Amino acid sequence: MTGQLIVSVSGIRDETCDGVAEFAAEMDRRSVPLSLLVAPRLKDKYRLVTDTATQDWLRGRRDRGDAIVLHGYDQAATKRRRAEFAVLPEHEARLRLLAADRVLEETGLRTRLFAAPRWVASPGAVSVLPGTGFRLLAGLTAIRDLAHGTTVRSSVLGLGDGFRAEPWRCRTLVLGAARAARRGRIVRLAITGKQLGKPGPRQALLDAVDLALHHDATPAVYHWPLSGGVSEVA
Repeated sequence: MTGQLIVSVSGIRDETCDGVAEFAAEMDRRSVPLSLLVAPRLKDKYRLVTDTATQDWLRGRRDRGDAIVLHGYDQAATKRRRAEFAVLPEHEARLRLLAADRVLEETGLRTRLFAAPRWVASPGAVSVLPGTGFRLLAGLTAIRDLAHGTTVRSSVLGLGDGFRAEPWRCRTLVLGAARAARRGRIVRLAITGKQLGKPGPRQALLDAVDLALHHDATPAVYHWPLSGGVSEVA
């Protein structure tokens, strides 16, 4: 998996879908597929099951080659300073995963890929992922094939979803992406739908993508199974 570029977007909902769609069009022009991080419930009482327009868009993108990745269940019910799956015991993690899986199945978006909100999953959550049908875990510093025990070490460079999005952070992301791509490492870029609505973060992501491509990073999505384990850290 060395030398790859993985771009993910989270926080996809009714209020952000148009902006995410515009960004997806920019990625299409660069032949870069997206990993779309989907949560059944978000704040302000958002429910994916009642948002048919976003469902249709997500299914259409998946049919074009994008990846659907489960990104938690009910982030709105999580304490403000704590990511949903960060400290969950096994029992509660299993319940949330099963509930989320049912929603994605109902909406035609079922996936075997998982990335916890803010990219942090407790040991209890990780331990129940295989038993609830998930095969791949995209974490903050590694991508894990849960079925074969393969791990690819690579860190997320993100804006939003636990990452700051100030101008200095945008510059750091661009420089980090360029450095990782130049060294032939995996470049994992992540942004929220909300941040895509802001000119600075959006342009930073586009610049980071363009620099990674300039250094010959191969566009990819989160997928299972992994092709093999490496020890590089982007």
